[in-house]
Amino acid sequence: MSGKNLRGKVAVVTGAGRGIGRAVALELASRGANLALCDLGDGADVCAAVESRGSEVLFHRMDAGDREQTEHFFGLVRDRFGRVDVLVNNAAQTVRKPLVDLERADIEKTWGATLWGVVNFSQLAARMMIAQGNGGNIVSISSVLAHIPYVNSSPYNGAKAAVNQMTRTWALELAPRGIRVNAIEPGWTDTPGERSFASEEQIRVEGAKLPLGRLGSATDIAKAVAFLVSEDASYITGTVLGVEGGITLVR
Repeated sequence: MSGKNLRGKVAVVTGAGRGIGRAVALELASRGANLALCDLGDGADVCAAVESRGSEVLFHRMDAGDREQTEHFFGLVRDRFGRVDVLVNNAAQTVRKPLVDLERADIEKTWGATLWGVVNFSQLAARMMIAQGNGGNIVSISSVLAHIPYVNSSPYNGAKAAVNQMTRTWALELAPRGIRVNAIEPGWTDTPGERSFASEEQIRVEGAKLPLGRLGSATDIAKAVAFLVSEDASYITGTVLGVEGGITLVR
């Protein structure tokens, strides 16, 4: 699949400042989409990269887990572009602690963007898509940890499991409106976030043990997103697509 198959479409990407979100924004821009992006951090770099691909871009610094900020963001998108055709829920946070050491604040921090952000953005995007009457696409970045019981990560694991189930439920609800809803499960992916937990040596050694011999890249995930929101995937909804290099075969 190549070319400008998303020309004229408007895509919202959360957590777009770096890693998977940034790669998704650039991949969709390269296919002709205009971008509405948000992140907790700075967006100058990703905006410049999107514009270099010939797409328009709106960036808003915000917490994706905050409902009021999300409503304000969609107002900005409506004012700038007048529509939303694609939503990619990528923003997430995690606190790695065992159950016995978790504080309520740890769980609330993790579930803010990782769970409530998906709910808030999906609901507001779906409302706009329904009002437009032309269907649309929602893709959420989940994780293989939705079903692999990785220790010291229960709030994140549980949030991703919820994302998978909501994806299937929303796909059924929104199908009559022409809105397809899917999720992607990355495995161990080389991102700035992952490098805050693993050293270069760990990434090299452990990546070599995976069936495909390496960690995934943000671009691997971005290309899967681009496929799911394209007409090539027009008969796919309610699917949780593993893009994980075979890690579930050995874990």
